Amino acid sequence: MKRERTRQIVVALVGLLSLGTLYPLFGDLWHSHWLLEMHGNDLEPMFLSFYVGLGFFLILAARKPAAHRFFIAFAAVANLLHSGVMAIETLEAWSHGVKRNYLDVLLFAVVGVALLVVMPSKQEAEPAFLN
Repeated sequence: MKRERTRQIVVALVGLLSLGTLYPLFGDLWHSHWLLEMHGNDLEPMFLSFYVGLGFFLILAARKPAAHRFFIAFAAVANLLHSGVMAIETLEAWSHGVKRNYLDVLLFAVVGVALLVVMPSKQEAEPAFLN
């Protein structure tokens, strides 16, 4: 029971963290910031909207993580892949003499690993359509 509660808390916290990207998304969209100040960089708002949706569904999955094993795995892998891409970008920036902070790489890697650690096993998984 304690492991299940820990799983629920971790999934809910990651969901809230992801849902928190709503604030920078709103900032990018407000007064066409993405177009005027970010020089037409429309990728960031689209990327942030993905994380807002991911956060919303992780919060829903936190109620019964065993029924949403596949979605938790998807969220974990998405965070790990994102961390990997940012790690490559950081190394490329450093190789060209551009300073880039690597803390975001670590944050997404830790989130991805945390979700994998608390993910329910196959034996614990419940069919999601019955809930």
